[in-house]
Amino acid sequence: MFAIDRARMAENDETDATAGAPSAATRASPLERLASFRFAYGAIFAFLVAYAFSVEGVERLLFQHFSDVTEVAVRVDPADGPVADQIHARIAERIAGSRWVRYGDVRVRPLVVAADGHTAIFAGIPIPLLPRDTEDLGEHLLPATVAHVDVSVPHNSLLANLILVSYAAMLVTVLAVYTRRLTDREQAALEALTLTRDNLAGRAEQIESELGSVRQRLGELEPENELYAEEVDVLGEERSALEELLEEATEDLSSKEAEIEELRHQVKRTNKGRSSREDDLLERRFRTLYKNLEVDEHAISDLVALRDESLKLRAEEAIKRLSDEPEQAVVRRKLGGLPPHLSIFELAFAGKGRIYYTKGTARRFRILSVGAKNTQKADLDYLARLPKGT
Repeated sequence: MFAIDRARMAENDETDATAGAPSAATRASPLERLASFRFAYGAIFAFLVAYAFSVEGVERLLFQHFSDVTEVAVRVDPADGPVADQIHARIAERIAGSRWVRYGDVRVRPLVVAADGHTAIFAGIPIPLLPRDTEDLGEHLLPATVAHVDVSVPHNSLLANLILVSYAAMLVTVLAVYTRRLTDREQAALEALTLTRDNLAGRAEQIESELGSVRQRLGELEPENELYAEEVDVLGEERSALEELLEEATEDLSSKEAEIEELRHQVKRTNKGRSSREDDLLERRFRTLYKNLEVDEHAISDLVALRDESLKLRAEEAIKRLSDEPEQAVVRRKLGGLPPHLSIFELAFAGKGRIYYTKGTARRFRILSVGAKNTQKADLDYLARLPKGT
C-alpha cells in the first residue's frame, strides 16, 4: 500500500513541477536587462541625429526656395527707376515679408552682383553696397545675377524649436511604450513565479501531512519493518527537494520584485523629465511670443498640469488676447479677500477656466497662476501667500 502511495506522490510531484516551474522565456537574463538600457541610449542618439539632419534638410529646402525668390526679384526694368533701389525693394518685400523669416526666425542673406561680376547691388537686408553715383549705370548693371544665398535656421529659432519638440514628443512616447512593455512582461513573469511558489508551498504542506501519516502508521507497526522506514526516507528526500525548490522560487520572486521596483522608478524619472522639459519649452515659448507679459514658473506648471490639449489652447488664447488686445480680454472680476498689498484680477477662459494676473514690473502684465473651478481654493491660498511687492 505504501509503495502505491509513493508512486502516486512521485507522479504528482513530477506533474506539478513541470506545470508550475517558470520557463526560461519568463526569466529575464542580464543581457536582456542590459538591452533595455541600450534601447534607451539608442533612442536618444537617434533623436539627436534626426533633429540635426532635419534642421539641415529644412535649410536645404529653404535655400532652394529663397534662391528662386531672389532670382525673380532681380529681374527689373531700368525704365521703372534706379536698378539698385528696385532690387532692394523687391528682395525686401519677398524675403523680409516671408512667413519663414517673420515667424520661423529663418536667416536669409542673398548676394546680388551686377553684370560686370564685381559691383555688389545687394548683400543682406537692408544694406546697399552700390554707391549713388553708379545709379545712372542701371542699364550696364543688368542683367544682375544672384551670386550666393545664405540660408540658416538657428537652433534657438521657432522653426528649430518646433522640430525639436516634435522629435522630443516622439522620443518620450517611444520610451514610455517600451518601458510599459517591459513592466508588463516582468509583471507576467512575477505572476508566474508567484503561482509556482504557491503550488510548491501547497505541495510541501501535502507532503508534510502525508509524512506525518506515514510516521504515525510506522509507530503502530513493528519497528523492524524496513519497508516503512524506506517510505519515510523517500518522503524525507522529497520534502528536502521541494524545500530547495521553494527556496529557489522565493529567491527568484525577490529578484523579480526588485526589478519591477526599478522599472517603476525609471517610469517615474521619465515622466518627471518629460514634465520638466514641457515646462522649459512652454516658458521659452511664452517669453518669445508674448512680449507684454511676465509669466511665473507657478503659472507655467499650472498650464502643463492641465494635460487637456484643448483646454491648454483655450488658456493660451486668453493669454494672447491679454498680451495683444487687453481691452478685449474677458476680465471676470478683481479678487477680494486678499491682503491689502495684492491687486489681482481674474481672467476667464473655456467657461470654468481662470487666469490670475496683476500688473507687471518689467512688462505690462504678470501671469501668477492658472486654474479651474475645482482648484479655486488652492489657487486663492497660493495667491494670498504672495509677498509684498508682487
